[in-house]
Amino acid sequence: MSHYWFFASNPTTYHWDTLFVKGKELWNGLRGSAAQRYLRQVRKGDKVVCYHGAPDRLVYALALAASDAYPHPQAVRGQRSYIVDLKAVQRLPRPLPLKELKANRSLRRMKFLGQPRLAVTPLSEAEYHEILRMAGVKPGLTG
Repeated sequence: MSHYWFFASNPTTYHWDTLFVKGKELWNGLRGSAAQRYLRQVRKGDKVVCYHGAPDRLVYALALAASDAYPHPQAVRGQRSYIVDLKAVQRLPRPLPLKELKANRSLRRMKFLGQPRLAVTPLSEAEYHEILRMAGVKPGLTG
């Protein structure tokens, strides 16, 4: 069973276009313990909504977890740091501004909107499909 995730990245540090150039890439850089707890739950095949934080503040693309989360091989000794491999799926037909997410009553319980500093948060299946609908993704194209 797939789970759904919302991954946020600062576009000046990591732009989601990098994932599309490479096709598949290791995704890391999370320092917060709450984001790390969520990241540890990511499993191969999970669906990911890719978000650009400030200054863009918009949902940009879709990806797929290409691996289960695993311990970072270069983590400082004694530090629990996890990473995951992501595979590019598609850029959204219409990037979705944060203000539109906030204005949509169907998304009012979305964890990211309540905790916007977290780089990884879970999404419900309904939230995932609502984001795709708002961005102009045709049903069935991403599962």
